[in-house]
Amino acid sequence: MKHKRFKAEQIVVMRREAEIQLAKGLDLVEVCRTLGISEQSYYRWRKEYGGLRVDQAKRMKSLEKENTRLKKIVADLTLDKTILKEAA
Repeated sequence: MKHKRFKAEQIVVMRREAEIQLAKGLDLVEVCRTLGISEQSYYRWRKEYGGLRVDQAKRMKSLEKENTRLKKIVADLTLDKTILKEAA
């Protein structure tokens, strides 16, 4: 199966579709096949995006990006501080 990247909004919508189809009595394998994802992706998404709505998923992804950016800034500042200590 080809590796695809889905946006958080798409994942939330696909999870809701999957839940509807599962409630109708379809098998998980069939549901995943119609959505074009693997069972592993379904379970990973279910764990990560649990009961999120589309706006909450967007917010979560933006916070993750901001957190990554801030971690890089802290690492750079720590390195600068260490260099200044050694120079002094």
